Amino acid sequence: MRKQGCEIEAKSLTYTIHNCNPSQHLFKKIWSSEETVDSEIPTPQPPVVRHVLNNVTCRAKPWEILAVVGPSGAGKSTLLELLAGRLPLPPPPATILVDDLPLSKRSFRRISAFVPQKDCLFPLLTVRETLAFTARLRLGLPTTAIHTRVETLLAELGLAHVATLRVSSISGGERRRVSIAVEAVHDPAVLILDEPTSGLDSSSALQIVDMLRSMAESGGRTIILSIHQPCSRIVKLFGSLLLLSDGSVLHHGTIADLISRLAAAGHPLPAHTNPVEFAIDSLDSLSHLQRNEKANHHSTLQQLFHIHKVADNHSTELFNIEFDYANNPFVETSILTLRFMKNVFRTKELFTCRTFQMLLSGLVLGSIFFDLKFDIAGARDRVGLFAFILTFLLSCTTEALPIFLKEREILMKETSGGAYRVSSYVIANGLVFLPFLFILALLFASPVYWLAGLDRNPSSFAFFLLLIWLILYTANSVVVCFSSLAPNFIVGNSVIAGVMGSFFLFSGYFIRKEGIPGCWVFMNYLSLFRYPFEAFLVNEFSGEGKCLEEKFGVCLLDGDTVLRKEGLGEVSRWKDVIVMVGFILGYRFGSYMILRIRSKCAKKGGLKGSFFDL
Repeated sequence: MRKQGCEIEAKSLTYTIHNCNPSQHLFKKIWSSEETVDSEIPTPQPPVVRHVLNNVTCRAKPWEILAVVGPSGAGKSTLLELLAGRLPLPPPPATILVDDLPLSKRSFRRISAFVPQKDCLFPLLTVRETLAFTARLRLGLPTTAIHTRVETLLAELGLAHVATLRVSSISGGERRRVSIAVEAVHDPAVLILDEPTSGLDSSSALQIVDMLRSMAESGGRTIILSIHQPCSRIVKLFGSLLLLSDGSVLHHGTIADLISRLAAAGHPLPAHTNPVEFAIDSLDSLSHLQRNEKANHHSTLQQLFHIHKVADNHSTELFNIEFDYANNPFVETSILTLRFMKNVFRTKELFTCRTFQMLLSGLVLGSIFFDLKFDIAGARDRVGLFAFILTFLLSCTTEALPIFLKEREILMKETSGGAYRVSSYVIANGLVFLPFLFILALLFASPVYWLAGLDRNPSSFAFFLLLIWLILYTANSVVVCFSSLAPNFIVGNSVIAGVMGSFFLFSGYFIRKEGIPGCWVFMNYLSLFRYPFEAFLVNEFSGEGKCLEEKFGVCLLDGDTVLRKEGLGEVSRWKDVIVMVGFILGYRFGSYMILRIRSKCAKKGGLKGSFFDL
């Protein structure tokens, strides 16, 4: 049986941030997902080095909770992310030891869990489904074992009574417990939580910490958490305390030791007073006491930890085994596809509204372009109809952008923890929208095609339906690609609108390729509008007996002649389809590469440091 709990020791952690001239990072600010409150243009300032952590040394033991406390900006979250391997370890002499051996970041993540302050959950899944999908992805066990693990976790974290409810309908405290359960599904020996009680009322906060203490005592886990202003009842649940101020350690030990330290600093604890809150109010005195101790004894509490034996640089790492994923790519893809389907079909705003939108649009367009004549005037109307269809279908898919952005947050969290491959996510994302988009294509194509009086040949209608399906899938692929890159909905929507507008401009509808300046011809080949537009024309005007202008029983101009003048023919029909499929695969591969880079950056520098937020 695997030993539960590990002793985590951090030594001489110093972490700095270089605040450079804000005006040099305008693009990064625009492309960052971080919110800013200062709307004024900053004045140029010289670079400033800020010490977030300053020579921090601490130790967390199994079977108890180590609480990291301190005022805002003390470095609590940074310390936890360093301990969890979410931030790169500072250069020597900084070191983190696991049971007195050096830390292997990738392997340590397999036996640890990090719960961020923000809940990243699918709101439309039930609590049981959320845990079941996570367990299937991370454990790779048989179905009966997965079910047993999920039910055990629901009981252990007090979630059994809300197991059948959707995450969006449970309370904040219950949602926080679900986040903890998701990270603890693989039974980690070390659990690190960044302010798990943030935003909760005192009763819910007490329940969370009491639950964490039970997890530590029942399973021998090592639990490290940061907390802001804990109440007296919560303080009693802590095994040890780490008090930070301006990145430095002012106390590391039990609550009783903290009370004695306050008395030594000239601030005896009044009766019925929260010792943590009193200590935070007495930071200046504690800092003064620490400086005196260092001057008199040439030793501080941090230095005393260095008496312990430190493993040399040639020591074997504690966890140096490379772990594989729990499932093969096929199983990962099937699990993710099922999860995607549940989310898509439960998103009524997307599924229902989109369905009615496509059906109604097809009926309205068909009634406007009703029963077009097959002559020169009717040909112009058909070209206008095709141009509008392309514009409408390629520009009305950004409503799915917020969904992709939300999924990306969860993707970064799960892939950085080794739950599954990025490629499995991209494939599953592509597969789940195929039937949904086909239904939309059928609802739109059927009324507009037959009401407008387009080519009555069933094969022509089938090809028209195929084109509509590919257009919708191309637009979906573009949104997926740019949502992988954009930090938020505003930037993503602006970029997609600009890209689609430029593609429409160079489609050949407004200006022929021969009239485009040489430096812009490449845009005609990259335009998503060009190829389906050509395919629409070939599908409608090619074939025998399609005369556009007739005089005295003689056809003066037929559809094939017009197409030949434009360099189009029957072969162009399938060539355009192949190009459209190529665009779909290209944008899907682009999204895979962007997400893979983001995932690697998240593993190296934390979830906040992925890609443009490095």
